[in-house]
Amino acid sequence: MLRRKHVAILLSQLEPIPSPRLEWESYTIDAESAATIVYIAAHEHDDIAGRSVIDLGCGSGILAIAASLFGAEWVVGVDIDREAIKAAVRNASKVGAKVDFINGDIACIIGHFDTALMNPPFGSWHRGADINFLRKALEISNVIYSLHKRSPSTRNFLSRFIPELGGAVDRIYEVDIVIGRTFNFHKKMHYRVKADLYRIISSGHKGSA
Repeated sequence: MLRRKHVAILLSQLEPIPSPRLEWESYTIDAESAATIVYIAAHEHDDIAGRSVIDLGCGSGILAIAASLFGAEWVVGVDIDREAIKAAVRNASKVGAKVDFINGDIACIIGHFDTALMNPPFGSWHRGADINFLRKALEISNVIYSLHKRSPSTRNFLSRFIPELGGAVDRIYEVDIVIGRTFNFHKKMHYRVKADLYRIISSGHKGSA
């Protein structure tokens, strides 16, 4: 299994989403953050190596590729954006990661996975978009790692709503992610966004704490 620093270096070579769309909140997170997120899942909780992993809303594939590099047995990435999936395929090939990519809405995914990784829309443009991702993740996986906007109101809402969806919040990690200038209204080249990484366990599954 590769070290976190090595994975971050490999992820830094990946191309971002080619034609990001605002309605999908198509932001590409930075390599350091992606490596850290999957490192937490891999090394603190043993949820990656030898596991089946799905990346819901994978974009350019950065989290899915990181999971493969950290030793996942089988990785699937799904995204509704055809151009993003094409970039993800190129990115995986570039760094030698083994990932099966699917172009489609997350609703098309069936089956079961050990672990779900996702950087869902924060719901800034479509209220409740993140909830749709959580609902699907809890339906198809044992353990979920999900990024959300860091705020007291978001934490309060998710702590109440996730149990209603059939999950339990195990841990919350504070992660500062960096996104590049993506849309015309962005004035700076880079933005630091305060986010929370939720580790969520689905009902009926007893994961390691």
